Amino acid sequence: MNHSIYSADRMTHLKVVIVALVAGIFVAGFGISARMNADEGYSQTASARVVKAGQPVAVTNSNASMVR
Repeated sequence: MNHSIYSADRMTHLKVVIVALVAGIFVAGFGISARMNADEGYSQTASARVVKAGQPVAVTNSNASMVR
């Protein structure tokens, strides 16, 4: 029985790595499936109006002439 990770043998380290990989794959799979199932009930459509730029406008609060 290995009570410390520092004194553990090679097989114990391998078991820890395998358990961590399996847990990571499980969490990633659960997250992906939850994300895919969340999008099924909602349908969103994009409706945006296109606004075209007009002539340039200079806005000031004085009557001084503007130099460009």
